[in-house]
Amino acid sequence: MVNYTNEELLHGILRNDNLILQYIYKNFFYKINFFIKKNSGDDDDSNDIFQEAIIIIYRKLKSNDLVLDCSFETYLYSVCRFLWLKQLEKRKNEREKIQDNHEFHADIYDNAFEATADMNEKYRLYQKHFKNLGTDCQKVLQMFFDKVPLKQIAQVMGFQSEKYAKKRKYKCKEYLVKSIKQDIEYKKILENNL
Repeated sequence: MVNYTNEELLHGILRNDNLILQYIYKNFFYKINFFIKKNSGDDDDSNDIFQEAIIIIYRKLKSNDLVLDCSFETYLYSVCRFLWLKQLEKRKNEREKIQDNHEFHADIYDNAFEATADMNEKYRLYQKHFKNLGTDCQKVLQMFFDKVPLKQIAQVMGFQSEKYAKKRKYKCKEYLVKSIKQDIEYKKILENNL
């Protein structure tokens, strides 16, 4: 069986390499699953936490913000543990009741780590509401976020003018923001940041 180095695993995540991602899932998921199930979670929780951890690692790699001074497995486990504790905290469970018998490194956390986890939460909320927008609004906003000039947006969308494209972008963005602000998850995120 193939064994990958820390570097190969990290590069695989960065490249979104299916072989590496399958290897990571096959070799490390069971420990995360065991830990989460032992601490008030279920299979769905394990899958969510595992995926979120991979996304966080990907984002930290993308922004050159990841220094690995332990094995990848230990780092991944620590990230998942952190995320699950955060989830339990949200569910108003007590941290002291956590049962854990795997190697854990509290020293891997930094402010950027928690900020990335918070950003993930906000991004998930944004994605949820973005998907509920009409196709036209999604296209307009995606082009706007990709810094496509309004003139080009008007051409691509078949709008009569740049002015109308600007108005449409404003309306779509306004609807998206309103939709997010009405979500109960948004209110929870606001409370957590106070």
